[in-house]
Amino acid sequence: MLKTDEIIKSHGSKKSALIPIIQDIQSEYRYLPPELLTYVAKALDIKEAKAYSVATFYENFSFEAKGKYIIKVCDGTACHVRKSIPILDFLYKELDLSKEKQTTDDMLFTLETVSCLGACGLAPVLTMNDKVYPAMTPEAAGELIAKLRGEK
Repeated sequence: MLKTDEIIKSHGSKKSALIPIIQDIQSEYRYLPPELLTYVAKALDIKEAKAYSVATFYENFSFEAKGKYIIKVCDGTACHVRKSIPILDFLYKELDLSKEKQTTDDMLFTLETVSCLGACGLAPVLTMNDKVYPAMTPEAAGELIAKLRGEK
């Protein structure tokens, strides 16, 4: 909990620091470990239920461990029309994932779909750890995966 203590210290123990603290915890661990949310609630002197209600209200927080590389495929209108679904289907197959199983067994990749990435003019778009990859194709997605697998 040393890292969590550092995060809390950097934001202070004010109740208003809850969101920045849990954002930093999620950045550190790539998800929000429930035991750390409980720990933060105690440290900030707030009810555990309050901390959980905040963490579950915002879609950005995840209680499930995510891979080293988080891929988000946009399926908003512009991306969908410009064929984002074949990219998503390719990645599901290539990574042996599905809507139900979003993270690879080796914890290298997590695949998610999002409604909009705000880059409609670059459609179809995916992001890898928040870096935007415009005008994506299944082939380009495959090249990106192969490159990242080589880096491990």
